[in-house]
Amino acid sequence: MDILAGLNPEQIEAVTLPHRSALILAGAGSGKTRVLTSRIAHLIQKQGVSPHEILAVTFTNKAAREMTARISAMLPINIRGMWIGTFHGLCNRMLRAHHREAGLPETFQIMDSADQLAMVKRVIRSLNLDDEKYPPKQLQHFINGSKEEGLRPHDVSVYDTFTRTQQEIFSAYEAQCNREGVVDFAELLLRSFELLKRNEILREHYQTRFRHLLIDEFQDTNRLQYQWLKLLAGKDSAIFAVGDDDQSIYAFRGADTGNMRELERDFHIRDIIKLEQNYRSHGNILDAANALIRHNASRLGKNLWTSDARGEKLRFYQAPTDLQEAEYIVEEIQSLHSGGVPLNDIALLYRSNAQSRVLEHALFNASLSYRVYGGLRFFERQEIKHALAYLRLVHNPDDDGALLRVINFPARGIGAKTIESLQATAGGGSLWAAARGKGRKIDDFIRLIEAMQRECHGAALAETVETVIEMSGLKSHYLHEKDGEDRLENLDELVNAAALFESEGDPLVEFLSHAALEAGERQSGEGSDAVQLMTVHSAKGLEFHAVFVSGLEEGLFPHSNSRNEAGGIEEERRLMYVALTRARRRLYLSCAQSRMLHGQTNYNIPSRFLKEIPEELIQPIGIAEFGDAPASFSGKASPWRIGANVFHPKFGEGVVLACEGAEQVQVNFRRAGMKWLALEYANLIAI
Repeated sequence: MDILAGLNPEQIEAVTLPHRSALILAGAGSGKTRVLTSRIAHLIQKQGVSPHEILAVTFTNKAAREMTARISAMLPINIRGMWIGTFHGLCNRMLRAHHREAGLPETFQIMDSADQLAMVKRVIRSLNLDDEKYPPKQLQHFINGSKEEGLRPHDVSVYDTFTRTQQEIFSAYEAQCNREGVVDFAELLLRSFELLKRNEILREHYQTRFRHLLIDEFQDTNRLQYQWLKLLAGKDSAIFAVGDDDQSIYAFRGADTGNMRELERDFHIRDIIKLEQNYRSHGNILDAANALIRHNASRLGKNLWTSDARGEKLRFYQAPTDLQEAEYIVEEIQSLHSGGVPLNDIALLYRSNAQSRVLEHALFNASLSYRVYGGLRFFERQEIKHALAYLRLVHNPDDDGALLRVINFPARGIGAKTIESLQATAGGGSLWAAARGKGRKIDDFIRLIEAMQRECHGAALAETVETVIEMSGLKSHYLHEKDGEDRLENLDELVNAAALFESEGDPLVEFLSHAALEAGERQSGEGSDAVQLMTVHSAKGLEFHAVFVSGLEEGLFPHSNSRNEAGGIEEERRLMYVALTRARRRLYLSCAQSRMLHGQTNYNIPSRFLKEIPEELIQPIGIAEFGDAPASFSGKASPWRIGANVFHPKFGEGVVLACEGAEQVQVNFRRAGMKWLALEYANLIAI
């Protein structure tokens, strides 16, 4: 088999490099997996390298399996002994081989995330600590985050009593893991790193053995992963790192694009090969992505291109409301599908999970099959099911299923034995009826539900939902979770759903029935023909014939949190770049001029990312056309206020609906047929 057949000049250069370290900047859709596998095959077949001298690291088990399968197809030899796998998989392999040196029992077990959380809870109880003051989930993140930075309990900086207690819990957790002979995922990498660092003989053994280290998705490595790789690389080793700094979107997980620059310095990289030819997307899509990402200052720089056609322009739709945005998307999906595009080759992307609710509802009403990729449908999410269970109890306290779900969530000290005793007392009757007098904590729960019923009596549906979320403690619970932001956004979206819900009878009863029906309609299984819904983070590595990027509004995408974080806007722009480069043929961009938030209508300004795409690449759709607004200022910006009457020579009279600092203003123009636009303060006159 000719390994180089079909490769372009840059790919051939990367595959045939002599024995020295190199950095391969592989753009989206540039064939990086083929380059990696061809490099390994070339090393073995043409450069005489033994498979045992090669270590290849990927970020997912799926990628590792794909790499192994491709190499097996290219070479007529057995590569079973080759070290190909994820960081965690390879570290596990090393620790199994050297368990004594690592201080582990031969049969050590690996805890998954749920097992680890259960152990953290046991440790908190053993220390007689309040799990509300020290939430187990937050402590789990603290432990894992510390380990990923290479820190043991004694290395953690202590600033106050709270941090000192966290350190003590971390220490007790480690002791418990050692007693039970178990490790968590973060421990695999840290213990493997420590083993190599302190055991010089072992380190030299692996440095001599692995003369070729190949790393996929290098931009996603964190500090400890890079330090581990440095320990494995001896003076005669060559690192072949493949990555794309423009697709680094996991800073929240510790990914550090600075590792690319450190690699250049630490390994004296003189070969930086850019794979810029894209085999996925049409030219207009790539031009839009290139124009967008150029606004990031801290990047190594490359420019995607294709020998394929220019293709269609990007379609942009500015909807009056988020509901109309969803309707437009559904209509376009139906049109694409009737034109022969399979539903599973259509992706609907959004920045935050909570956005899926409106989109799911529109798809559900249109009887279009869909699947939430890498996650749960809206009404199946844990926090939504908890909130609905409280609402069910407000309506009917004899609902045993709802009661069992939330009687101890958030935790209120009602354990499994107490619940078993309650069920035994109830026999076949209602748990609620049997609950009174069964202890102070259960009585407190009964009083809480009764207080909710009084508070919600006669209230509007949205107010009822908001009250229940607040009084139940769900909001407070998720507020204290490190990753609780998504769950809080979903709870807010539940309030929005209630505010928009129309009923002819009892609103609460009909709303609960509606939620049950949508949750009961099981989403399409993997592999079936269904529209793919996902966050942009989940979409990385995937591609589709048609891609819809929805909710392109300031505060949503880019996310409002990014404004307060160093490099936050640049990371959001990289995320947008990833979204654009998922599309092969059709790319749709959309935003809503108004969107429900916390049960209230909010007026939005289109995302800055839309302005960063050249107008000639965009085909506006709908009443409010992209690019209608004048591009230049005339005079200084005035301090417009919401409700102010204004006049524009092109659009006539209007009313200010929203302002964005001294940059933009939203105006509703009164002229017949004219919806409202986001304008720069150009030629506006106060009247």
